[in-house]
Amino acid sequence: MAQATEGHRGETLPVSRRVMNLAGFLTQAATRHPERPGLIDGDETWSWRRIDGAASALATALADKGVAKGDRVLLHSKNCAAMFIAMFAIFRLGAVLVPTNFRLTPDEVVYMVAKTRATALLVHGDFPAHVEAAMAATDCVKTVGRIAGGAFGDLDVDAVVRGAPATFADADVDYDDPAWFFFTSGTTGRPKAAVLTHGQMAFVITNHLCDLMPGITEDDVSLVVAPLSHGAGIHQLTQVARGAVTILPAGGRMDPAEIWALVERHGVTNMFTVPTIVKLLCEHPAVDAHDHSSLRFVIYAGAPMYREDQKYALAKLGPVLVQYFGLGEVTGCITVLPPRLHEAEDGPDTKIGTCGYPRTGVEIAIQDDEGRRLGARETGEICVAGPSVFAGYFENPEANAKAFRDGWFRTGDLGHLDAEGFLYITGRTSDMYISGGSNIYPREIEEKILAHPAVSEVAVLGVPDPVWGEVGLAVCVPTPGEAIDGPSLLAWLGERIPRYKLPKTVVVWDELPKSAYGKVPKRLVRDQLEARGQLPVAVAETSA
Repeated sequence: MAQATEGHRGETLPVSRRVMNLAGFLTQAATRHPERPGLIDGDETWSWRRIDGAASALATALADKGVAKGDRVLLHSKNCAAMFIAMFAIFRLGAVLVPTNFRLTPDEVVYMVAKTRATALLVHGDFPAHVEAAMAATDCVKTVGRIAGGAFGDLDVDAVVRGAPATFADADVDYDDPAWFFFTSGTTGRPKAAVLTHGQMAFVITNHLCDLMPGITEDDVSLVVAPLSHGAGIHQLTQVARGAVTILPAGGRMDPAEIWALVERHGVTNMFTVPTIVKLLCEHPAVDAHDHSSLRFVIYAGAPMYREDQKYALAKLGPVLVQYFGLGEVTGCITVLPPRLHEAEDGPDTKIGTCGYPRTGVEIAIQDDEGRRLGARETGEICVAGPSVFAGYFENPEANAKAFRDGWFRTGDLGHLDAEGFLYITGRTSDMYISGGSNIYPREIEEKILAHPAVSEVAVLGVPDPVWGEVGLAVCVPTPGEAIDGPSLLAWLGERIPRYKLPKTVVVWDELPKSAYGKVPKRLVRDQLEARGQLPVAVAETSA
């Protein structure tokens, strides 16, 4: 978009908002390092020249199917070379990447297709039911591409990216042109599409390189241990920007033995994780069986990490941990706690529980309910301003009005700053909880449970868990004349929601506590769980 500014004589002068297309990072890597490896997927190595040609071939194929600049392309896939390449093909077209968690159910994907009016679906071959459901429930899709096999769709993505390379110029884009729809529920409600633009994402990538991984080059090696649909995908954009090679494990699941073998084999220097993955990797015997001295940055985000887990990881890996705090709406770009501030032992000056200080170019304010800025150690809502803040929720003015106040993005998290500007998170203004790095929203689960004929009322809330950080606990009230069996209910629910959203425990009560207005405040449920001795408690200090 073009803006106007006033010249020195008062005349109006046009100001270009032209920015580099995010696919330009791939173009640059292929220009500077054409024969160097850019991606290693199991036993298959892709040079930067080959990746660039494959992305152009897929962009050409999508364009031939009618996909154009501004169209939304939903990408529902497990990690693989074709998924990695598809991200850049979509950017190159000037289309909008809409990645999903591959663990989502068909009806959840249908909602995202309808919400974004996606014109193309690129779907892993393991998920034909998702395509069938989307095509039956929506009429916006022009083309369907299959990734890694399958018998659906009109475009074989693997055949295209492994076929003849092509040339396709990066579409011209402006700063505010959407590049990525990052689905998040923010603080309330059903998932919303946070709009991440080409200009904003360029700032985030630069900031990641500056604050999280200073000094990486084409000689670095990055290992993917999380789905590319979310934070790991943004992390890999930083690697492409520096020409560093990305390694995709061959296994379909996170296998610590395979991860540590790959670290040693390829001399891995960085990886993006969540605290539960760090814990699993460091507690697995393979960590002692393989050389991991090449590691420089093990980045974790998305959930609190117990202090004891921090210390254990530091003892195993050395001073390589990097923590950051952020939401999808700020593209993970709010604070950083670098390796030098990860203390291996507790001491009088150790900042236990902090998630770090503000990222370069980002401002944090702790505000009260009226938007007044609070002082050091005063708890309020964490609010953020800066170039990393998203452009708003797609076609959702009501949500945008709630999310912004006087130019500040309201995170929905509660916390305080200390006298030195380090941030501490103390709670959430919503009922959302984080399990294994994934945001879990109780209302969605509650509605599924209430479909069971034996359940009359339910309240789901997050409770502490030593492995996943938090897990769900469902307090259920039976329908008169019915009985609720916890394991049976969870087995039934497991067929209706993804496993990572499944509560760990079911508690049965005769009734739920209610306010004077007939509502069921989660704080009253939590208080009663504690009074009954049914509420798990944290076993260690956490670092948000």
